[in-house]
Amino acid sequence: MKPIKAGRAPELVQLDALAPQGPPAEMIFGEWYPALRADTLERKGTAITTLLGIPMLLGRKSDGTLFAMRDLCPHRGIPLSAGWFDGETVQCKYHGWRFEPCSGRCEEIPSLTSFDNLEPTKIYANSFPAAERDGYAWVYVPEPGAGRLTLESELPPVPELPKFSGRYRSAHLQADLPCNVDHGIIGLMDPAHGPFVHRAWWWRSAGSIHEKTKKFEPLEDSDHGGRNAGFRMSAHTPSSNSAPYKLLGKPVTTIDFVLPNRRYETIVAEKDGKTRWFASLTTVTPVTATTCRIDVMAAWDIAYYVPFVTPVAKYFGAKFVAQDQQTMVEQARGLRSNPGLMLIDDADKPAKWYFALKQRRLKGTGEHPLSGPVELHWRS
Repeated sequence: MKPIKAGRAPELVQLDALAPQGPPAEMIFGEWYPALRADTLERKGTAITTLLGIPMLLGRKSDGTLFAMRDLCPHRGIPLSAGWFDGETVQCKYHGWRFEPCSGRCEEIPSLTSFDNLEPTKIYANSFPAAERDGYAWVYVPEPGAGRLTLESELPPVPELPKFSGRYRSAHLQADLPCNVDHGIIGLMDPAHGPFVHRAWWWRSAGSIHEKTKKFEPLEDSDHGGRNAGFRMSAHTPSSNSAPYKLLGKPVTTIDFVLPNRRYETIVAEKDGKTRWFASLTTVTPVTATTCRIDVMAAWDIAYYVPFVTPVAKYFGAKFVAQDQQTMVEQARGLRSNPGLMLIDDADKPAKWYFALKQRRLKGTGEHPLSGPVELHWRS
């Protein structure tokens, strides 16, 4: 068996571990979250990460199956990542207890003798459902105290990036944020920061600000009691002051926000008699109660045959995400003193809806904050 090498997916920017952090946020359990890039997990390989404050050991068995375990031996509490993984079982470094990682079932306790009546297979380390989608290893994090999940039918579907053809390019970006998940999410959906945070020759300028009107409608998930409810910015022509959109002909954009942390954007464009599309799924995942991580999954068939389009898209996408990250780093310095904050109409209405939907989900009662379609106005 080879020692477990503790690693994690590469980050856009490495944040200072001692950077100031703001107040904590309540986290939503019972959901799928992207843990790390799937291509960082080779067969017989492992990596560690943290989700919702839980230290996790992820890996890929010899047959390619993903697994996720709490990085903790139930015997004496040593991290399982300190031990060994042979492609089939994880072995604890302290006393050699061996676990099947998908189920968490203990397969062997080396110290037992013929005089012991303990059955190792009745002992379980904490394991979590894991699945691979859109280049990420997703992990389902159940409610604290929930029993062990054994049936796929007990789980909601794994989130997936929408695609509109079988042929497309794709890219992934991620960045750690020194703020809680609430600040990360309302920053993600904020419609007014673009000309300031993302001011650049290839995106927007301060002089391009103008009044905008957008229609929104509620999204309700009746199958799950509203647990994944959200809202949609209805189909519209994207901002004319964003340079890349001008290259697409006549694009139509739809943006959905869905609990607990997902922003879907689709762009369908007609140009020269052809239909082209771009889609992205952006998530803000709580790492701890005071920190989070943004992950962007994107796919497109626009300019499919243009050389170097993917590295160019990644370059400018990384610049875009880094601007958000730097703003959050700077905001964290202010949030350290836990100041009073405000939300205004109409630009901050999506943030208000998010907080209302989150409380509705956490409490299990309440109405959707949107009773029907509404129209918002702001300048950006």
